[in-house]
Amino acid sequence: MPSTRPACVGGYTASRLPVELVFSQEFASRVEAMGMEQRIKGWSRRKKEAMMCGDWNEVNRASRGKHRHER
Repeated sequence: MPSTRPACVGGYTASRLPVELVFSQEFASRVEAMGMEQRIKGWSRRKKEAMMCGDWNEVNRASRGKHRHER
């Protein structure tokens, strides 16, 4: 990921600079990466924040939802 971007490029993050990369993962294919991106977009804020902190136990707990019992 380039550290600098041309100022003339628009888009969602153009008005929200600077942005910071907080999580990265490698995938074997672009299709797999895009699938994971779509999955993460459906996660709750709590679950995303746990992932960004590397707290995989909390990610697991957040996956259970409000109405599921503890395992």
